[in-house]
Amino acid sequence: MEIMVHEIESIPNRQECATSLHHVVDALYVLGGKWRLPLILSLVQSPKRFNEIQHELSGISPKILAKELKDLELNEFITRKVYAGTPAIIVYEATQHSLTLKNVLRELSLWGKQHREIIKKSMKRQAA
Repeated sequence: MEIMVHEIESIPNRQECATSLHHVVDALYVLGGKWRLPLILSLVQSPKRFNEIQHELSGISPKILAKELKDLELNEFITRKVYAGTPAIIVYEATQHSLTLKNVLRELSLWGKQHREIIKKSMKRQAA
């Protein structure tokens, strides 16, 4: 398996590194945690109700899911739509802002796949 590494065109200077670091810290503050990116990915696929999300993301507790949904709504990654009825129907869906993460999610998925393969090979070598 070949690991894809993007060539660095030039070495960034100290100011560019510091600026980049601040941007990464900001992004991780908003997107960090075990559930946020999987939640966004789930809702980019289709709008869902609370129980549908919880079923799709097995292992997330209702309390954590509620907190993460609120945080994602505050950061404008998702919207919460309430439809009148008894009981009221609440649907969560991705915003246009969530779609800006498309390339990030694709690259993260590719990296995760590569990393999994590296770990599998390492485990096989250790077992041998």
